[in-house]
Amino acid sequence: MAASFILASCKDTPLPLGNAAESSVAAAENATDPVSFWVATDTHYLDKDLQDGGEAFQAYVNGGDGKILPYSDELMEALVYDAQQKKPEFLILSGDLTNNGEASSHKKLAEKLKRVEASGTDVYVIPGNHDLNNPWARSFKADKQIVAEHITPGDFTELYSDFGYSEAISRDKDSLSYLVQAAPGLYLLMIDSSQYANNESYGFPQTDGRILPSTLSWMDECAKLAAEKQASIITVMHHNLLSHTSMSVSGFKLNNSQETMKTLRKDGLNLVLSGHIHMQDIARDPDGTTDSRDTPVYDIATSAMAVNPHQYGAMSFDPVTRAVTYHTAAVDVEGWAKANGNTDPHLLAFKSYAEGVFARQSYNKAMARLKDSTFSESEKQSMAKVMARLNVNYFAGTAANALDEIKSMPGYKLWMGMDGGFMSGYIQSMAEDKVLSNVSLDMVLTQPKSLSN
Repeated sequence: MAASFILASCKDTPLPLGNAAESSVAAAENATDPVSFWVATDTHYLDKDLQDGGEAFQAYVNGGDGKILPYSDELMEALVYDAQQKKPEFLILSGDLTNNGEASSHKKLAEKLKRVEASGTDVYVIPGNHDLNNPWARSFKADKQIVAEHITPGDFTELYSDFGYSEAISRDKDSLSYLVQAAPGLYLLMIDSSQYANNESYGFPQTDGRILPSTLSWMDECAKLAAEKQASIITVMHHNLLSHTSMSVSGFKLNNSQETMKTLRKDGLNLVLSGHIHMQDIARDPDGTTDSRDTPVYDIATSAMAVNPHQYGAMSFDPVTRAVTYHTAAVDVEGWAKANGNTDPHLLAFKSYAEGVFARQSYNKAMARLKDSTFSESEKQSMAKVMARLNVNYFAGTAANALDEIKSMPGYKLWMGMDGGFMSGYIQSMAEDKVLSNVSLDMVLTQPKSLSN
C-alpha cells in the first residue's frame, strides 16, 4: 500500500517512551507469572442501526456465508460480557472487525472495546480485508441496500488508537503493522496482511493477502528488539500463513507465504495466529511428527466469531518456560442474555439456535447444489444431512470427533461415489483424517534471534 495512507507518526524504528512508560515496561519485563489472553477473529460486526430486519437485509443474510448478522450486536455484547467476567490480560482481534468496513460499525465496535479495556483487559487489533476502503459498505432499509460511509487507513489508526497503535514499541512505515508488549516477556507482532489501496478503483474489496517486502524487513528489526530483551514473540495476521484445507482454493493463504515463512524461521518465530478462512484449524510446517530437525511453525486459524459456534481461542503464556497453550471456548451468549434480563428465546438458547441456523443453511446449500443431479429426492435429502452435520463440526474444528458416525450415514457413501464437483470435493476435504487437534495446542515459543549476532 502507499505510505501516504499511513499516519505521519508511523515509524520503522522504536518509538520513544516517557519515564513512566519505561518504568512500566521494565517492571513488566521482570514479572514471571503466567498470563491468560484471548484471540478472536472475523467478528464482522454490523452496527444495528444499519439494518431494519427488512427484505433487503434478510436476502443479504440468506445469501451469505453463515454469519449470524441479525444478532451481530448481541454477540459482541456477549464477548464484552465474557471479558468483563473472566478478565483475560488482553484480547487480540485479528481482522475483519466489521461486516464491510462501515464507518458506524467501526465506531460502535471501538466503543465496546473501550468497555473491555475499562474492565482491565487490554485490546489489540489489526485490520482485515473487509475493514478499509471498502466500497461494499452498506446499510439495509426495507427492500433496498444503501451505500454507507466507509473508513480509510488513517481513520482506522485514529479510531483504534487505544487498541495497540498508541502503545506500539515500533510501527511499520508502509503498513498498519506494529509491535507491542502485551505481557511480561511477550511481544505481539501485529501484521497488516490486507490489500486495500485499490479497493475503490476496483469497485470491490481485494480479499487476498500479502506482506510487503519492506514489512518483512521491519519484522527482522522487531525480532532483534525482542531478542535484546529476551522476550518471546507471537505473530498475528488476518490471512493464513499455511493452508488449512486440502482443496485448491485461493485467497486464504498469503500470496507470499513462502517468503514470510523464511522470515519467520530466520527470526526464530514459530507461532502465528490468523483467521480469514472462518473455520477452526491448526496447521504446522513441517507437517508430521514434532521430532523433525526443523522446528515446527504453527498457524492457528481461529474460527470466525460471527459464524457458528461463535468461539474464540483462550490462551496462556508462561514467561519463564515460554510455554503457550490454546483451546477454543464459545462465547456465553446465554449467560449475557440472562444477566441482562433479555427475553429473546433465541438468545436464551443461543447455542442450539445458532447451530440449527448454520445446519439449515448448510443443508439448503447442499440441496441447491444437488438440484439438477440425477439423485432421487430422498437421496438428495440424505446427502444434505451429511453436509449439514459435517459442516457444523468442521467449522468448530471437531470433525474428527464425529467422523465415524458421519461416514456411516447413507448420504456419505453417495457423496463419495460422485465423480468430481465442488461439493463432493468439499465433503472429502472435511472428512480427511488429521494428526493435530484443531481445538487445542500446547507448544513452546522459540527465542527470537538477534540478526546482528
